[in-house]
Amino acid sequence: MTEHPTSCDRPSTGADPTDPRGALLRTPVPPGPSGSALPAQGCAGQTPPDAGAGSPGTSEHSQPGAEQAAGADGHRPRPGSEGVPVQPDGARSATGVRSGDLPSACAAASGEAAAGAMDSGDLAPGDTGPGEAASDGGRQAGPVRPASGVPADTGGRHGGTLGPDRRTGQPTAPGQPTPMRRDGDRLRFVGAATRRIARGMDLDEIVMGLCRATVPTFADAILVYLREPLPVGDERPTGPLVLRLRRTDRIPAERDTEGGFAPAAQPEPSELETVGAELCEVRPGSALAEVLRGVRPVFTDTPSACAALPELLGEERDFALPEGRRAILAPLRGRRRVIGAALFLRGPERVAFEADDLLVAAQLATHSALGIDKAVLYGREAYIADELQRTMLPENLPRCTGVRLASRYLPAAETARVGGDWYDAIPLPGSRVALVVGDVMGHSMTSAAIMGQLRTTAQTLAGLDLPPQEVLHHLDEQAQRLGTDRMATCLYAVYDPVAHRITVANAGHPPPVLLHLGGEAEVLRVPAGAPIGVGGVDFEAVELDAPAGATLLLYTDGLVESRLRDVWTGIEQLRERLAATAQLTGPDHPPPLEALCDEVLDMLGPGDRDDDIALLAARFDGIAPSDVSYWFLDPEDAAPGKARRLARRALARWGMEDLTDAVELLVSEVVTNAVRYASKPVTLRLLRTDVLRCEVGDDVPQLPRLRQARATDEGGRGLYLVNRLARRWGATRLSTGKVVWFELNRG
Repeated sequence: MTEHPTSCDRPSTGADPTDPRGALLRTPVPPGPSGSALPAQGCAGQTPPDAGAGSPGTSEHSQPGAEQAAGADGHRPRPGSEGVPVQPDGARSATGVRSGDLPSACAAASGEAAAGAMDSGDLAPGDTGPGEAASDGGRQAGPVRPASGVPADTGGRHGGTLGPDRRTGQPTAPGQPTPMRRDGDRLRFVGAATRRIARGMDLDEIVMGLCRATVPTFADAILVYLREPLPVGDERPTGPLVLRLRRTDRIPAERDTEGGFAPAAQPEPSELETVGAELCEVRPGSALAEVLRGVRPVFTDTPSACAALPELLGEERDFALPEGRRAILAPLRGRRRVIGAALFLRGPERVAFEADDLLVAAQLATHSALGIDKAVLYGREAYIADELQRTMLPENLPRCTGVRLASRYLPAAETARVGGDWYDAIPLPGSRVALVVGDVMGHSMTSAAIMGQLRTTAQTLAGLDLPPQEVLHHLDEQAQRLGTDRMATCLYAVYDPVAHRITVANAGHPPPVLLHLGGEAEVLRVPAGAPIGVGGVDFEAVELDAPAGATLLLYTDGLVESRLRDVWTGIEQLRERLAATAQLTGPDHPPPLEALCDEVLDMLGPGDRDDDIALLAARFDGIAPSDVSYWFLDPEDAAPGKARRLARRALARWGMEDLTDAVELLVSEVVTNAVRYASKPVTLRLLRTDVLRCEVGDDVPQLPRLRQARATDEGGRGLYLVNRLARRWGATRLSTGKVVWFELNRG
């Protein structure tokens, strides 16, 4: 007959599909030694009713001329696969059975089908590993039973015996898996292990995946060495090759519960735990360098590996290795170069490694090395993205007079750490502050780069003290210069703590929300405007009240818009969330800024993270009118003396007489410089907050600079006095001139 493996799971051609005996009904029967046909038996020993149908010794699968080639007994052996010798008639090969072994063959085929139907997921500890039956910690289990419940025949009942192992030529013991069964186990193990390794995104996950997939299914212990430091991409490493023990793993104290296994008992301490040094320097031309250069896994009983192990593990730890072919040293090679090595170990109570296990180790090492190489590249990209985003956003918000600030930024996802959203707070002359929030289309590296340019432009325009609508107009021109498709939305607001007013201009951005001290939250009505980059549009600014104790919330559309809700629904939910949060603290106490930002972000649901989010909250404290003194001084010679008298009276009213001498001296110097060049009245303003701030404004745009005065010069030393005595000082250019200011500590 033609030697095809039979199956109890699939009916053959011509059989009744409803008959439970399936393909056994069509099992051909070879002629016996005397030339008569032997009765064919099924899996349970049944005799098919059509056993005599057809010519004796033929099969519906027979090839033309099979009868002549079969010989006297009508039996023609099937040609063996590459590397597998043809088995004699008296023995069962990996692909054929004798007539007397049909029951056991059906049982084995049924078991093979059951094994093939295994879950394609990871081989959990305790599953059948390559080259062995189902094991527990590397110890052989009992005879393998097929899924049909029929015990595998050992051959004694029918006089048949198991064939020899094609690798060793030795007879296979009863209950041991056949060579083909071991090959199938290896393939399933390699598939499950590589899937587990490939699931890792970073370096630690990939190395852990290799260890968890290997122990205890393939080895009792594993040591993973990686290059220190790991090269990134095409970088050429400098210095000597140093390997660091990255991770070790052995048969764990608790089984991997990921597959539903209960924790196992604590194993006894093993000598495998003592193997492995922390650092190893690979010397050029050494045995370890030669093994790593060869790339292929090797048994540690080879001369080259035997000489390399003491260098890898340390001279004092080499004695702990098991003897024989119980250890495999596999170099880990990435795309460009060797990046490490893996050492697989099996204990003395387990079957030693076979030659085919070198192929398994090679597959594991290749997938792990490529995964580690990509993980290092991914880590570098994530680091660059984090650094880019960190430098694009303000590292610390400024401490401005009359306003408290808090902010949050959330990237769109872990794989998209950069985006086009930004926020900023820019101090302006007159104790004012500019609040900016914007959103460039997309959340990529390009969007982040455009955002950085627009943010820098906004800071420069704010330093010129331009009105909000003029700032947006210049931002629109800048976006058009960057490209035709550079679109962004932006909201620019200027808060004046003295006037308790806020001026807002909008360019296609969601409107801000103002939370009043009593707990009422309202969406400010500001003109929407066109996005930045459209060109040829005008922007409009509105001035609104900003009462003390109120909180202004600026945000990007990622907070209120997603696939599950439109932008206006999200804005209404945000308003309700702010009002509910304010009710918790009472009508007389506004909620803390940091807690308020966290509470706002908690409104995001699982499906609401489609875009990155920028959030800027400003609490308006304002400056009371009683803490402000403001005067106009004519540009005349008597102006410095008048400024000293006015400053002295204000300090006496505030109870700050201890600062009188310093303030009079500095005010006199700054006003003198302003009067010398001004053509319009000079302004003088004193502000009492946590510090004493003095501001002198004139209509001259040139900013004063420190310069080295010569011994013969009569002037040029006023700014040196200001720089020496003041806590801080500076000069800011306005659209109508400039303001020179300085601050002194109270008390």
